Amino acid sequence: MIQVNFYEQVADELLKFAVIISKTNGKWVFCKHKERNTYEVPGGHREENETILETAKRELKEETGALDFSVSPICVYSVTGKNKVNETGEETYGMLFFADIKTFENELHSEIEKVLITDTLVENWTYPLIQPKLIEEARQRGFI
Repeated sequence: MIQVNFYEQVADELLKFAVIISKTNGKWVFCKHKERNTYEVPGGHREENETILETAKRELKEETGALDFSVSPICVYSVTGKNKVNETGEETYGMLFFADIKTFENELHSEIEKVLITDTLVENWTYPLIQPKLIEEARQRGFI
């Protein structure tokens, strides 16, 4: 069982992930990893000595090829339960962001095979029990 919770803030050292709900020209931006047949919102692990905002910007650039963009924090989220990035199932925390991407690089330089730009949300999610809830929270908070 996966549980997703939302918080206004937690201690900075608890923030291990950044997830960036992204749009460009009013369309959704999703990523397809080379090893998967599903789509996901850009995001990833925080690296040592990196602020969570730096994580968000780095992951957005790596996974979408975004060059010119604005990024804003939405809220803290947590996931409890075993999943692809959490084998123990303990509560892990991340920061949810929204990005408006103006321009992209011509090619990707990461584990991402494809960037999908679409008018509608995807149906084949990599994290179907998590990412749709993050998008709904962003919608409820007026970011999308």
